[in-house]
Amino acid sequence: MSRHAISRQSASAYVKNGWLEPVISGVYRRPFTTDANPEAVGGWKIPLLSAVWLMRRKFHVGGASSLALSGHSHYLHLGGKFALYLYGSDIPSWLPKLRTDADVLVRSNTLFGEATTGIENMDFSLSNDDDPELPQSPWRWPMPMSSPERAILEMLDEVPKGESFHNVDVAFEGLANLRPKLLTTLLALCRRVKTKRLFFVYADKHNHAWRRHIDMSEIDLGSGDRALTPGGRLHPVYRITIPADLMPTETHDGP
Repeated sequence: MSRHAISRQSASAYVKNGWLEPVISGVYRRPFTTDANPEAVGGWKIPLLSAVWLMRRKFHVGGASSLALSGHSHYLHLGGKFALYLYGSDIPSWLPKLRTDADVLVRSNTLFGEATTGIENMDFSLSNDDDPELPQSPWRWPMPMSSPERAILEMLDEVPKGESFHNVDVAFEGLANLRPKLLTTLLALCRRVKTKRLFFVYADKHNHAWRRHIDMSEIDLGSGDRALTPGGRLHPVYRITIPADLMPTETHDGP
């Protein structure tokens, strides 16, 4: 509103006249009727689209949220509020405070810095969306989201405190069509040795066709052993402690 020369006094007058509706302190929306805009009631998509396209804020949906919205992991949302992972340094402080049907989880750009590799504009109407009215609404804009290649690395970075080994294991099972060239670039950009080593633990276990096309010479896996989970076992190749059920199967030659 400031960019359009609408002062705070004017905004207050607009609220008094019914032209604006206060949402939380400093945040307004145009009034709507439930019948005309059913997708606007308590939904998280329109506030996000407004922040990105109207307020020009730079952030993206990532991690398990992006995988779920891309149809790769519907099993990650089994009831309750949708876990909405947002990544960036320009996320509006009011977004997590809104009362919506999502639990907003804010993350920094630590994993990839300011690199935007693997962030793509996705049309919500193409995702496994439960808001059939949204594609016909005035908010028909795409949302910046992590590609599956970037999203799985962001999800791995949450292990073990914010995400379970099991959920990642199930997610990997469905990621048969990842792009190895993009994966190689993202792994080279990734700043966390733990995340990269854990990625290869799962990649080797599921052994999708793309695995053999990743150029390991471009990826720094660091040195020394890494402890990830108490009571875990040390992976013989990637030198990181993991649950026993993720350890590679031992093979024996001869008697």
